[in-house]
Amino acid sequence: MHAGQRLLKLSDFIEGRNNNFNLIRMAAAYGVLVTHSFALAIGTGAAQPLHDRLGMTFGSIAVDIFFLTSGFLVTASLLTRQRTIEFVWARVLRIFPALFAMLLVTVFGIGLFFTSLSWFSYLTDPKLYKYFLKCLTLVGGVAYRLPGVFETTPYPNAVNGSLWTMPYELWMYGILAAVWLLGCAAPRFRRKAFEVSIIAGAAWAGVYVVLAHFGVTENRLFWRLFFMFFTGSAFFVLRNRIVLSHSAFFAFLVVLLLSAYHPRLFFIVYSATLAYILFYLAYIPSGFIRAYNRSGDYSYGVYIYAFPVQQSIAASVPGVSVLSMAIYSSVITLILAALSWHLLEKHALKRKDHFANRTRKLWGWARIRMGSWQLVGSFLKNGNRP
Repeated sequence: MHAGQRLLKLSDFIEGRNNNFNLIRMAAAYGVLVTHSFALAIGTGAAQPLHDRLGMTFGSIAVDIFFLTSGFLVTASLLTRQRTIEFVWARVLRIFPALFAMLLVTVFGIGLFFTSLSWFSYLTDPKLYKYFLKCLTLVGGVAYRLPGVFETTPYPNAVNGSLWTMPYELWMYGILAAVWLLGCAAPRFRRKAFEVSIIAGAAWAGVYVVLAHFGVTENRLFWRLFFMFFTGSAFFVLRNRIVLSHSAFFAFLVVLLLSAYHPRLFFIVYSATLAYILFYLAYIPSGFIRAYNRSGDYSYGVYIYAFPVQQSIAASVPGVSVLSMAIYSSVITLILAALSWHLLEKHALKRKDHFANRTRKLWGWARIRMGSWQLVGSFLKNGNRP
């Protein structure tokens, strides 16, 4: 860097939507698809690339990327608007309309076609509706089995194994919103308390994850995802302090690649450098790759449709190879994801301000009614006193 040239910080790049997040999330979604191609074609994920060398897969790395990205972007949304109602509706409309449509396709399309039961037995089985409601609400985890569906595939009795991350995602949203709401007790210090809490939480979770990696503490998936999500959140909080430089990026990348020769060391380096590498790639590379943003955000659709599509291929083409599975499922899933985005997801997201305004009006009306009843109660209690 030349003398006098200003250091470029993360905060210099975050305005607007001209970034590579859509492309990164799409690559992550296909990383999950490729990883699942092994397990769903041959019944085991042990043959996946990177599995033996690093103890990780493209899929596990992709999930970390999703949580880092999500933590960064939803924290940006919350701190930019500083309105919890808008935050909640944005999250609800991003997740549940497409999830509902996917479950309809899965349960009453794919499931009905592939079940070994009669249609009547399938449609009247309580487990079908338990599956639908559990996966739709995401309360207490998700269900994996539909009656008589995919019982003889190489990876049997799992209709949509990708959904396991979504209850964790909701937990992270809830924790983030709760930390923000707790600041209402001290409005003057709300933002600073929020930022300190986020940074401290990410740091604590990072220590826990490292200790768990070496067997000192229990290895819990929740804390790893918590660490990734709130590291992304902390990067937004610290955006004015984080410098994005070519030298730092390439240094982290080289160290990460060299650490791959020692799996236990790799995890530490990976956990420490992934966020910086991710946000550098999200903002610095530009030019023709930014054209991808015009196509839309298909990553969520790819993520939620890929697994049932791959199971359908495994059931329809016995002995399908991993490569064929990846190719066939990529094409079919992309079509479904594009339809989901253009017909449903982008339209649902445009309604978030409408629903937020309606909620505020309803809440205001409820407060007025409650106040009116309190006045009536006070009058009835005290009105006849001399």
